[in-house]
Amino acid sequence: MKYLLLALLAGTPFYGIGNYPLHLVIMCLLWGYVYTSWSIMGRLGLVSFGHGSFLGIGAYSVVMLWNHFGVSPWIGAVVGVVLSAVVAVIIGFPCFRFKIVGHYFALVTLALSEVTRLIIVALRDQTGGSLGATPNTALAQGNAWSFGALQFSDKIVWFYAILAVWLAGLWVWAKVDRGMTRLALEAISHEEEAAASIGINVTRSKLFVTLISAVMTSIGGALYAQYQLYINPETVSGISISLQMVFGVIAGGMYVMLGPTVGAVFTLLLAEGLRLALGDAFKQFPALDLAIYGLMLVLFIIHMPKGILGTAQEAWGRASRPH
Repeated sequence: MKYLLLALLAGTPFYGIGNYPLHLVIMCLLWGYVYTSWSIMGRLGLVSFGHGSFLGIGAYSVVMLWNHFGVSPWIGAVVGVVLSAVVAVIIGFPCFRFKIVGHYFALVTLALSEVTRLIIVALRDQTGGSLGATPNTALAQGNAWSFGALQFSDKIVWFYAILAVWLAGLWVWAKVDRGMTRLALEAISHEEEAAASIGINVTRSKLFVTLISAVMTSIGGALYAQYQLYINPETVSGISISLQMVFGVIAGGMYVMLGPTVGAVFTLLLAEGLRLALGDAFKQFPALDLAIYGLMLVLFIIHMPKGILGTAQEAWGRASRPH
């Protein structure tokens, strides 16, 4: 069944749905990958509000290196990954070493996300500040794509590229879920001292999964920048985008592999629905969607803690059980 569904998804560009619906599918897959990256550590008790930092580092690394130095986005993405890993270690190691956990860890990562946004805004001469930045085009007239510049005018190329990355993200999620790291972190989340007493290296286990999550999110930022060909601090960094990740994963179901992707579809359709339904009011109150995200996040945590897909699976399991 899963292979049939994957085959149906892979055929999306050939259903004649048009460019805008295909764009929405691509964005759902891209955000599904980013949300999956967050859930790798979020589902194991490491709730981060700072992943907007890693997304922003990945996005701005490729754009700034390309615009100012002509460095290929492929190399820029590697630089972004390395920088994200360094930041993850700088923040994660002292937190895990000195047992800064729970709400305190969330607050530290929240500050990281906002500091990154403020740094981007402050370096306006290089980054464009709050106005954002557009990668220099490498698509000459009659040239529909540039592999070296990671720029493609054909959305079909982007669809399959993002689909491949999304599948890779699911594969990493599954490997972590089936590995010893998950068992170790589950034990740590219940009782850290007891886990350490039986030989689990608490700091190394937490840092390992944090690095995986940060690196994957940075790659998502690089892809977002090259696909959208426009970035600004609000769309790739800061508190708002970090909270969007948290809400999306919780809404979809962080304990199910496809839960974050379901959350991505839900949040994207919610934002588009609000934009179409509210029109001018949505433009006048640009944070309206965030306010609704916050309200719905509270409601999901209270009434549907397993998310949309997790709750659906649970209901299906009860219905299929023999009475």
